[in-house]
Amino acid sequence: MVLYNFKKIQVVPTGKEFIDIALSRTQRRTPTVVHKHYAIPRIRQFYMRKVKYTQQTIHDKLQQIVEDFPVLEDMHPFYADLVNVLYDKDHYKLALGQVNTAKHLIDTISKDYVKLLKFGDSLYRCKQLKRAALGRMVTLLKKQAPSFAYLEKIRQHMARLPNIDPTTRTLLVTGYPNVGKSSFMNKLTRADVEVQPYAFTTKSLFVGHTDYKYLRWQVIDTPGILDHPLEERNTIEMQSITALAHLRCCVLFFIDISEQCGYSISQQVSLFQSIRPLFTNKPLVLVLNKIDIKKPEDLSAEDKALIDGIVKDNPSAGTVQVIPMSTLTEENVTKVKELACEVLLQHRNEQKLSSNKNNLPFNTLHLALPQARDEKERPPVIPETLGSMEELSGAKERIAEIEKQSELYKEMDPEWTGFDWRKYYLLENYEWNFDKVPEIINGKNIADFITEDIEEKLAALEKEEAERLKELENQVDEEDTTIKLTDEEWDKVYKIREKKQLLMLHHKLLARKTRIGRQHDTQKTLTVDNLQQHLSSLGIETDKVIERAKSQERKRPRSVSASRVGRKRTREEREQEKLISMTPKPGEGFATAQDKMKSERLLKRARKYFNVEGRKGEADRTVPSTKPKHLFAGKRKLGKTERR
Repeated sequence: MVLYNFKKIQVVPTGKEFIDIALSRTQRRTPTVVHKHYAIPRIRQFYMRKVKYTQQTIHDKLQQIVEDFPVLEDMHPFYADLVNVLYDKDHYKLALGQVNTAKHLIDTISKDYVKLLKFGDSLYRCKQLKRAALGRMVTLLKKQAPSFAYLEKIRQHMARLPNIDPTTRTLLVTGYPNVGKSSFMNKLTRADVEVQPYAFTTKSLFVGHTDYKYLRWQVIDTPGILDHPLEERNTIEMQSITALAHLRCCVLFFIDISEQCGYSISQQVSLFQSIRPLFTNKPLVLVLNKIDIKKPEDLSAEDKALIDGIVKDNPSAGTVQVIPMSTLTEENVTKVKELACEVLLQHRNEQKLSSNKNNLPFNTLHLALPQARDEKERPPVIPETLGSMEELSGAKERIAEIEKQSELYKEMDPEWTGFDWRKYYLLENYEWNFDKVPEIINGKNIADFITEDIEEKLAALEKEEAERLKELENQVDEEDTTIKLTDEEWDKVYKIREKKQLLMLHHKLLARKTRIGRQHDTQKTLTVDNLQQHLSSLGIETDKVIERAKSQERKRPRSVSASRVGRKRTREEREQEKLISMTPKPGEGFATAQDKMKSERLLKRARKYFNVEGRKGEADRTVPSTKPKHLFAGKRKLGKTERR
């Protein structure tokens, strides 16, 4: 699991780009039109909005920069020291601190000028205050340009850092330059590290991965280290020192026994002795590389003594392993990998078992080993109930014979389910061993407690139950469940039923009745007077017809009655008409007209806020004229008319 992903840090813009981003966004996202005839509160709000939006844009951008870059105190010590080696943590903290201070100063400038804008008494004063506020913010951003450039370089370099997990299984390759570390890395993993015949080809840490015992292993190739004091080591060497100091790993120290790297064996052993404190509590494998050129047996006695002295002088001599290897012929490359992985696995298991946080059972249990307190002999005591030693030995022999028999049965009959152990039960009566129900509870057989007359008692209980069921049925039949009504009550019931049927018939007739619409009578010629004249011209008496037509005329509840012509409606009449108009229709979901009126009132109140806030403002995009006069008027010249 990789702890940090530095590739997610966003790009840090330069000072000029930062200013362009803030001001252009303010221009695009805020109103751009203001007139001197506007009310002064509106003018103040216009310029305050611009100052606040600019401040918020810069604040968010600077806050994003501060939060993206990691805090050294919260990082793993390996990454914290690596950042210190590569970028100098003092400069790193100083740059982030300056960005954070600029953020607070811009917030302060915005607050101060917003307070002044609240007292602006003219369009000119408000505009000058806004100009001064944005100018001071831009000046602050210009001063932070070096910090922005420094942080952008750090971001680019951190994005190229390898993803190293300090907690996983790791093999760390170290040694003098040009001793074959990168070649071993390319052979062991799929990493493609550059290999050249000169020193310091590898200038940074490289990570590869390999598999062993279905586990993923992390292999790290470090730059070469020279044998001189720590203060004189450069940035390239300090990366290797940082990895050795902070990573829990198996160290593979490479020694070029052919001395073609330009350094003698004594110099390489001296380097090992100088950095030996970094190997504390780490398994160590000493790899003698380039045996294809020179065999370990061909070494001089002095060189052999130096290599042997590494194992003898090392405090953790039990963890040092020496193995020859050649990356050119790939001799023992796999053995080196297997040896290093096994050593590291054993070391990690020992650490887990020795830690106090481990909750395994054998870490919480204590095995007591009694020691003799005197010279008195105390032989083992066998209880009398178990019998003598001879009887016990005879039982063991019988068990062995039974096991042999069971094996023979299995060989002869594959479907044999098992040996019948019932004949070996130690019961008072041997016949009990083969009972069908040998269920034992609390050391007693259930079958011993069954009474002889249990079947007679069961039959008596069933008979008693049947008699009680019959008594219950007789009681239910005797009870009179019918409701007795008097003659008057029956008459009322019949009347109610008859009225209900009449109402149902009436509603059915109303539903079937067809009405002719008058939508086609736009001239309003189909009146009663015209009908009377038409029938009179045909010689038909019209009195009864007109009377019948007037009686069947549709009643209009909202028409003005003759009793109130020429006067205002009373409050009761207005409420009654409103209730009639608000009568809910089927499917609207309202029980009464009052519920419908209440919902309409709540809807109107909810729309009020949006209607007020939805007024047209200076930020709304409008098209004042779809046909501008300068494009659609005047004399047409020669040429194309596509523009029109």
